[in-house]
Amino acid sequence: MAYKIVTSQCTVCGACEFECPNTAIRMKGDTYIILADKCTECEGHSDVPMCVSVCPVDDTCIPA
Repeated sequence: MAYKIVTSQCTVCGACEFECPNTAIRMKGDTYIILADKCTECEGHSDVPMCVSVCPVDDTCIPA
């Protein structure tokens, strides 16, 4: 399962894009999205998804 970004809560800080080990996070329009086909929930890289751990807003990166 992949994660997704709740765009209405995203502050567009960019922290998640640079922390994603799979380069699954991209800017689309004026917000960020997670490419489901690239997202592995950071399995093998971290105990928790990096987007969740670095996001300054709770519940912005959530399971899809």
